[in-house]
Amino acid sequence: MNTYNFDDPIFRESQLYQNFIDENPSNGYLRIRAYAASQAIPISGLRIIVSKTVDDNKIIFFNGVTNNSGVIERITLPTPRIGDDNQMIPKNITYDIEAIYEPDNIQRVYYVNMYENVYAVQNINVVPSINNGVGGF
Repeated sequence: MNTYNFDDPIFRESQLYQNFIDENPSNGYLRIRAYAASQAIPISGLRIIVSKTVDDNKIIFFNGVTNNSGVIERITLPTPRIGDDNQMIPKNITYDIEAIYEPDNIQRVYYVNMYENVYAVQNINVVPSINNGVGGF
């Protein structure tokens, strides 16, 4: 499997990119919220990787970490258009969200459906550990 960064200029010249954008010409927006203790403690430094596998190629759309508030705001992701022919059941695209907390070697994958002009929120609950404070999702 090949891995590509969506913002890489060389990838943007590829047929894979062009086909993907032809199918997903609009945008949806994603917000990540990471917390512990019933949303009382924000988790900063949680690595988030948003990707999609297309034709056995992994495309990375975002790679970053949560801020001191445990948040990453407005990750823009390509989506299909909502047209007159699909308003009752609008087209969507599913992205993979990898949440990685490196201090405790924790990794979990979430899936989010994205729609044109919709602002989705993915909450990530990090469960406290008795031993060292943060222990899992």
